[in-house]
Amino acid sequence: MAAAQPVTPARAVPSRWRSCRARAAAVAPAPTARDRYDDAARASAAVVISAYSTSFGWATRLLREPVRTRVRTIYALVRVADEIVDDPDPGWAPTHRAHLLTVLEEETYQALRTGRSANLVVHAFAQTARGAGIGPDLLTPFFAAMRADLSVTTHDAASLAGYVHGSAEVVGLMCLRVFLDGDPAAYAALAPGAARLGRAFQQVNFLRDLAADHDQLGRTYLPGLGAGPLTDARRDALLDDVDADLAAAAAVIGHLPASSRRAVRAAHDLFAELSRRLRATPAAQIQRSRVRVPDLVKARILLTAAAGGGRW
Repeated sequence: MAAAQPVTPARAVPSRWRSCRARAAAVAPAPTARDRYDDAARASAAVVISAYSTSFGWATRLLREPVRTRVRTIYALVRVADEIVDDPDPGWAPTHRAHLLTVLEEETYQALRTGRSANLVVHAFAQTARGAGIGPDLLTPFFAAMRADLSVTTHDAASLAGYVHGSAEVVGLMCLRVFLDGDPAAYAALAPGAARLGRAFQQVNFLRDLAADHDQLGRTYLPGLGAGPLTDARRDALLDDVDADLAAAAAVIGHLPASSRRAVRAAHDLFAELSRRLRATPAAQIQRSRVRVPDLVKARILLTAAAGGGRW
């Protein structure tokens, strides 16, 4: 047992401080039932991101509040939808998954109209979406892409473009809405870069998840790969497109508000590192195992982004 520590007598609090505290307590409104529910909903979104995300979760820590919490509510909804279609359990029938996805979509649209939902993740997302101007123009293609995963196992160029738009580009645009806090002129200027960053992230994930997508989910996203193995030349061509998108996105990061700039730079640089590592990995190995960025390298990238402050 540790030795008991001596008790230090409490200092007397000056009467003027006590009176200031009393006045502050008197004017601060007590949280309402709605406040508590909103707080619980946002906390549920934080639980989702901490359970599922690594690189993205690390990058969001560089966002300033309230942007950080709002972005997490977007991720939580996206993650729930993704889990419905991507859970590899063979006993979970596609018809049941489709029903749950439809219910989630309908709940989301209803919450956008009313501002409330019995689903905590949907409720938190709706609070963010209603404030940032996220509407059906972004949500409809997102849910269409999720639904495609239940029936489409291979893609051609046209279907893949639609899928990438719905599964990745619009997610970047949702986040941009939050970053810019309703500035339409800035959104119009920065949206192409945000969409290209989302596309680069998704294309990297297609490459690094080739084995899992094919073996566990029965999907081949990249056109033509079903007919033969990935070659080094095809890998390089895909990564050339990724690097072009990353370069286009990097050119506009400096125009983001300071509240989001460092986090977006960190996410960009994490995926640029993944692109470099994929290019250095034989194509045959990419088809067998997932390429990762070591935690120490992730930490270095995040620290560099954090130290960069507003210089980009």
